[in-house]
Amino acid sequence: MKIRAVPEKESHSNGKVITVLLVDDHSVVRRGFRRVIEDEDGIVVVGETGDGDRAIEMACQLNPTVVLMDCSLPGTNGLAAAKEIVKLRPKTAVLMCSMHAEELWVRRAMEAGARGYVFKSATDLDLPAAIRQVAKGEMVFSGPLSSDQARAMNLRLSLREMEVLRQIVSGKTTKQIGDELNLSKHTVEVHRANIMKALGIHKTAKLVAYAIQNGLA
Repeated sequence: MKIRAVPEKESHSNGKVITVLLVDDHSVVRRGFRRVIEDEDGIVVVGETGDGDRAIEMACQLNPTVVLMDCSLPGTNGLAAAKEIVKLRPKTAVLMCSMHAEELWVRRAMEAGARGYVFKSATDLDLPAAIRQVAKGEMVFSGPLSSDQARAMNLRLSLREMEVLRQIVSGKTTKQIGDELNLSKHTVEVHRANIMKALGIHKTAKLVAYAIQNGLA
């Protein structure tokens, strides 16, 4: 475990420097990631550990912009640690970086609150770019899930609900949406109600504004 104090000129409060906590149980991997990350301007590694429980403690202590986390860790595994970090430090973005390429692992990471999931083995992996994206609040994926699936899972929406949401934003009536998606009027109304419940929005105008502002439609 290593901790680096961020010099005053590099303080995250200036909005320029992205601070990163590295979490991987292989020290060689952490060293490699550190070299890649710190070759970039504006990104600083402030700590590293190979243990899930310690990762949670360090995330609370250092309050990093991004936690780069492996799924498989001793103690608390990476998925459980990610869920806890997101709960305790909701402004910290968790980016999972794993050897597991199966869709199930990606889904579990998203359900834990991770903002992204990238593969260590990906030949086109641009780690600094992925870190910058999740730091900005964007979602990053490599793998079998599409960006639509990622957004839907993050918002607790189904892909069909995402389709209905897009139709609502386009200004179509319930009947028009049903005709477009081959759904009954009742089914469309149920999807609309589920979307509003999931997003905590109760008026169509606000739903449309939210979808546009968040790039959902």
